[in-house]
Amino acid sequence: MISKSTLEEVITWQLASTQKPTFQRAILEELDLDTQNFAYIISGVRRCGKSTLVHQIMHKQPSSLYLNFDTPNLYGFEMNDFRVLDVIIDERKPEWLFFDEMQVVKGWEIYVRSKLEQGYYVVVTGSNSSMLSRELGTRLTGRHLDYTLYPFSYSEYLGFTQSEASADTLKEYLRIGGMPEYVKTGDPRVITDLISDILYRDILVRYNLRDEQALKNLFVYLMGNTGNLVSANKLTSAIGVKSSATVGEYFTYLESSFLVKFVPKFSYSYKSQLLNPRKVYSIDLGLHTVSTPSFSQDTGHRLENEVCLELIRKGYELFYFSENQHECDFVLCRNNTPVALVQVCEILTHENEQREVSGLVTAMDFFHLDYGLILTLDQDDLVYNGDKEIRILPIWKWLTADK
Repeated sequence: MISKSTLEEVITWQLASTQKPTFQRAILEELDLDTQNFAYIISGVRRCGKSTLVHQIMHKQPSSLYLNFDTPNLYGFEMNDFRVLDVIIDERKPEWLFFDEMQVVKGWEIYVRSKLEQGYYVVVTGSNSSMLSRELGTRLTGRHLDYTLYPFSYSEYLGFTQSEASADTLKEYLRIGGMPEYVKTGDPRVITDLISDILYRDILVRYNLRDEQALKNLFVYLMGNTGNLVSANKLTSAIGVKSSATVGEYFTYLESSFLVKFVPKFSYSYKSQLLNPRKVYSIDLGLHTVSTPSFSQDTGHRLENEVCLELIRKGYELFYFSENQHECDFVLCRNNTPVALVQVCEILTHENEQREVSGLVTAMDFFHLDYGLILTLDQDDLVYNGDKEIRILPIWKWLTADK
């Protein structure tokens, strides 16, 4: 049971925290906030800047109320406590309601729907995609617009650190990643505490899991194998569990908590997509750096990981291509239709050129595309293979090109 005085105190000191100047996120310009009767749902990994983004949205709205539910003062908040919140809302008469990490309150979606029906604009953030989607699907079907916030992109990293685009700053970004507080402080405890928080609160407690060590073993394994193929069937002994179904569930929990991203093999058969191993990528390279036993100089896989994240930010559906021993890193789809192909390597040399180009060309033939892209650390070139155009670009230029 939460008292009105406690809730008012929390709202007051949380509001004060929204007044600090912050770095503007790129997604702010993409948000369409003119549609009433729809809840705006912003999800993403913990501490990637969702609260800051909400504060930036608030500053554009003259009449608003902000409440972050993920605070010790509000632990135990229940549906009945929303009646107290309603009293405060009636007194303050805001037009916009901003609710941070609201998924910690059971039944939150029922309350949001009631506020929409009363004519309020409502913005909600959350750190677990499966929890949000399940609840939205039951209570807010057709009444919500979804956005995902990711850690700083390379362009945002440059703006935040006031750096210039180059191969050197890209390599630094590949090491640090884009979690705002880690970029700001460089203190690895920011990342280790974040990982522990997500594994424990968002996965172990939420899904009532008992084998904490197996989950941690799996997470470390995945971080150490970014860009590689992984299969639940082959990881049971490696992490110390007996069932591949359990590993598959752990995969889902880790991805739902925005720690990793799995990319399936392209196939016109959905069953084939499910049966084939998937490639795994870290949602942030700083997590990869801190969580692996030692810092690997595998720049190629880090570059591939960053390209994956950028393509996700652009809204592509991603697959990898593998046919007859020819591979292409990314098949980019829109509405289930392949529209582009991207190959990634650190440097294109005489030793690997045949493999990289033939993999891309085979995929271009397969999808009937006449243009392909190879992204490298610092090469800029153009080649033709028959009637097929292959553009070679430095990743740092591609990441900062005008969209």
